[in-house]
Amino acid sequence: MSASKENRHSGLRPKKGWPQRNYAFWRHRIIPQIFKKRAGETLAPIHLPPGEGKVRLTWIGHATFLVQFENHTVIFDPNWANWHGPVKRQIEPGLSLNDLPELDLVLVSHAHFDHLHKPSLRVIQARDGIVVPKGSAALVKWLKFDAIHEMAVWEECEIGGVRIVHTPSHHWGARYGADVHRDYGGFLVRSGGRNIFHCGDSAYFEGFREIGKREEICFALLPIGAYEAPSGRDVHMNPEEALQAFEDLGAEYMFPMHYGTFPLGNEHPDEPIARLLVEAEKRGVADRVIVPQAGEGIEL
Repeated sequence: MSASKENRHSGLRPKKGWPQRNYAFWRHRIIPQIFKKRAGETLAPIHLPPGEGKVRLTWIGHATFLVQFENHTVIFDPNWANWHGPVKRQIEPGLSLNDLPELDLVLVSHAHFDHLHKPSLRVIQARDGIVVPKGSAALVKWLKFDAIHEMAVWEECEIGGVRIVHTPSHHWGARYGADVHRDYGGFLVRSGGRNIFHCGDSAYFEGFREIGKREEICFALLPIGAYEAPSGRDVHMNPEEALQAFEDLGAEYMFPMHYGTFPLGNEHPDEPIARLLVEAEKRGVADRVIVPQAGEGIEL
């Protein structure tokens, strides 16, 4: 493993106190949510492209975003799962998996089951295929995409007129535990002069400043949940850290993600958004933080 990757790798061993944290997680998060009815509803998508020079962003749940540029449509980390093992989905997917607009590309940030969700990927079709981090092409080989594009961190490419940069994160990419050779990160995606940054999963790290220096970012899609990890590992950002990342990136607008869909941390499910909005007010950026309902298309 390179020194640069070591610096952004979270490590796999749990921290001291993990049995107590796991007990609390099962007692207060996993068991109660099994009997809880899912909230929200599945909405009808807007198939027409956005207006000239605009982008439409639709949060579908967890880290799944549909992004419609004027001439291209991409989807990040598509996940329509109702369950991940004992972890139950808490809100209905914002859009139907079977009624998506035509897609140009699918982008998957890393190999974890809640981001690279094979049952969802088996249904999705995309004109120019799927983009995955280096080391994960074999995981999607049999999913019938016409093309599989495997990218290393900081690699740039253009696919069907869409410019993509695979960016670093502070996380890890193993799917099963021992396969730590798989890379992980986020994506800068540019079409029609508008640039979207999808972070994937990440703890806060200095790399956000470097990503922001590379080019101007219109919309930053940043995770804000699962920061009270039962393992105690440094794997996700809390809302305050996500806002610091937003400022480091120099983006115009922030859209939160990775919260309220699957209970993956010990924090109360309502806490991430509440903390985000309070901190955004303190920092004077509340008008630049957009919190859509699942399935609501925001056009900017």
